[in-house]
Amino acid sequence: MKRHELREIIRVGESSTVEFKRKFTTIDKIAREVIAFANTTGGMLLLGVDDNGTIVGVESEKEQIAQIEACQLVITPELTLTTEVIGIDQRDVVVVYVPNSQQKPHRLVSDDPNERPHERKAFIRQGEKSVTASREMTRILASQNPTSPPMTLSIGDRERRLFTYLERHGRASVTDFARLVNISKRRAAQILVKLVRAGVVHINSDAGGDFYTLV
Repeated sequence: MKRHELREIIRVGESSTVEFKRKFTTIDKIAREVIAFANTTGGMLLLGVDDNGTIVGVESEKEQIAQIEACQLVITPELTLTTEVIGIDQRDVVVVYVPNSQQKPHRLVSDDPNERPHERKAFIRQGEKSVTASREMTRILASQNPTSPPMTLSIGDRERRLFTYLERHGRASVTDFARLVNISKRRAAQILVKLVRAGVVHINSDAGGDFYTLV
């Protein structure tokens, strides 16, 4: 990346694909940011840039890069990152490029030796923040993996009632759908995940949690 391109990215500010960090904090915290980018659409982590866009630089680019490499050890499945050091205003900024992964969902490996693989947390980008992915979102991420098994879908009365509800109200949560057709939340979530995989509805996230809309 050229210096003027980095300046423009910093000028625009943080987004769903750009995160500023004044310095490397902890391995787990940085890993969460990386995982969130990889599970969404990819992005860039800029080390040496304050939240307000002030370029403070890093004290040691080698140390920062070594820590980035270390954080990859707590991400599963393995994720390959690319780093670049760019000098700007006589300060060094470490740019970490995170790909839009084809091996979703990536998860954070904790220190708990009894933690099961499916219990590990996944993260996604929600605007300018990295947040924990819900169980439904994690299932949808898994379905995007090229190795996921094929899916069959049938549209019945429940699905048609959902479509009508979405046309009228614009959005629905798992709870809304479960109440609408009088089924358990677990069953409602399973149906919604299938509809998302089929490209019929879209899953969204905001501060209130996941909600679904027509495509």
